[in-house]
Amino acid sequence: MASKKEGPIRHGGDLGEACRLFPQAPEPWIDLSTGINPIPYPWPALEASAFTRLPAKSDLASLEAAAARAYGAAPDHVVAAPGTQALIDLVPRLRPPGRVAVVGPTYAEHAASWTRAGHAVVAAADLTTEADVVVIVNPNNPDGRVVPARDLAAAAAGLAARGGWLVVDEAFADLEPVESLCGAPPPGCLVLRSFGKTYGLAGLRLGFAVAGGPLIGTVRRGIGPWAVSGPAIAIGRRALADGAWRREAAVARGRDAARLDALLEAAGGRVVGGTTLFRTADFADGPGLFARLGWAGIFVRRFEAAPARLRFGLPAGEAAWARLAEALGA
Repeated sequence: MASKKEGPIRHGGDLGEACRLFPQAPEPWIDLSTGINPIPYPWPALEASAFTRLPAKSDLASLEAAAARAYGAAPDHVVAAPGTQALIDLVPRLRPPGRVAVVGPTYAEHAASWTRAGHAVVAAADLTTEADVVVIVNPNNPDGRVVPARDLAAAAAGLAARGGWLVVDEAFADLEPVESLCGAPPPGCLVLRSFGKTYGLAGLRLGFAVAGGPLIGTVRRGIGPWAVSGPAIAIGRRALADGAWRREAAVARGRDAARLDALLEAAGGRVVGGTTLFRTADFADGPGLFARLGWAGIFVRRFEAAPARLRFGLPAGEAAWARLAEALGA
């Protein structure tokens, strides 16, 4: 069915909203409303030149080469951007208006961005090729659903035969045992990867597009020069090359996700999915629990279309775990 016009999109991480809703809540806030790694990559000290000069083309190329190695992609298939959200806003403007199917429910900015660019957006419950462009988040946010790479490749082939695109948002794929399309993106397939979520450095604003042939060239021209800052290049290059850190993070955050599942189930929740960086559960009184957590200084993600459903990010340390367990009454 056609996507309806809606008001402003609510995102996680808005502690201003939390303070407005719960003005007497104890501080510091525990923000569990995002899916960002709570244990960030230990960013290095930077030379002053990272801030004082424009990045050279060789700097950007070295960052994209590091991303290519991390994602198993060819270096000339990768374009860096100032965050995945910038790519989500850009890509719909790279082709004439058409019919776009967004597989969901999912991250709402995809449908909103294609709609703003003049496309006719429809919601799809499952992977389809009945459109000019199909957008899918894999693993999906907020339920963690995964579509096999072979199914995505088949859909991309069908779309490309008609000049269409498949956009695969792999923002949460880094720490998951899922097969990525970055290694061999089919024609007409564009893959989006997030840096900030995996490395706990969302404020750095860094993301990547991966595609083959003409499509990645179209994205690069759309991004333009100097899109990524010097500090983002320096830190991103170091972090992406640190495969040991990423492997250890996947194991540690996986243990945290299992611990969170147990806590939510003990509090009467039914875990319906998620990823290593967030868990989604249904509760008998979702709005009541959201409010109880809020008054305890714990902010989680709620969903207007599914009031029973709440999404929880991972606590950052034992003190935060203890406050969450107490607020849940688990």
